[in-house]
Amino acid sequence: MMQKLTSLTSDLKLSNGVTIPGLGYGTYQTPPEDAYRAVTDALAVGYRHIDTAALYGNESGVGQAVKDSGLKREEVFITSKLWNTERGYDKTMAAFEKTLAELGTDYLDLYLIHWPANEKQFGQEAAALNLDTWRAFEDLYKAGKIKAIGVSNFMPNHLEALLAQAEIKPMVNQIEVHPGWPQTEAIRYCQRNDILVEAWAPLGEAAALSNPVLAKIAAKYDHTPAQVCLRWEIQQGILPLPKSVHKERMAENTKLFDFELTEDEMDIIGALRNLGGQCKVPDQVDF
Repeated sequence: MMQKLTSLTSDLKLSNGVTIPGLGYGTYQTPPEDAYRAVTDALAVGYRHIDTAALYGNESGVGQAVKDSGLKREEVFITSKLWNTERGYDKTMAAFEKTLAELGTDYLDLYLIHWPANEKQFGQEAAALNLDTWRAFEDLYKAGKIKAIGVSNFMPNHLEALLAQAEIKPMVNQIEVHPGWPQTEAIRYCQRNDILVEAWAPLGEAAALSNPVLAKIAAKYDHTPAQVCLRWEIQQGILPLPKSVHKERMAENTKLFDFELTEDEMDIIGALRNLGGQCKVPDQVDF
């Protein structure tokens, strides 16, 4: 059953019953010195879900912006991620405490394994390393330090190996999804297994925003191509994490709830290819 969003603060429900605002604000590639202002603006626009990561180096700016916003901690959903150099049980535990300290909070709403360990780098040890990392996530979750736990950039093969051994299944998988890179199989797999899909880089790159097919659909609804990209994701039950440091664009990216794409338009957008974006294949990365 697809959960319907009606506004920027509409919640989606995760498999463990935790609610998560159905549109998030991403902070990837936002330098630490800019993160404080960007998150302050995003919260002022109305976002209540902020996505960061240890890798981004901006957790302290994010945390300070939330603190200074006048909002209660529980009014803002904060996600962070474990970087690849910190995999394994003990290193994960230490990295998590560092993330909490940087954010200046005593709990996380959502914590994700940023990338799966893959066979290209770790050979036959890859699945065991992902599981060892996940055991730390499970223990932090059981201790009440994280409200929900998940993964990022995991494809069905990584998830299948993890689900076979996990005591608690991931509630979220954050992957790259945008027109031109639809990730249909991975999304279907997650949704069948009651794992919420979040989209990083939900607008792809500039190529999508100048695509004539998207421009034509946008004109029909008197919206922008960016809004059409985000709407296409929301109608698939995906939670997009648009990122912009410009306040007017942040606001524009929230105006998604006053139009609905037809099934034909959904399919037409889904069939687009080669519109740029990182389009990384997790089993081929070497970082």
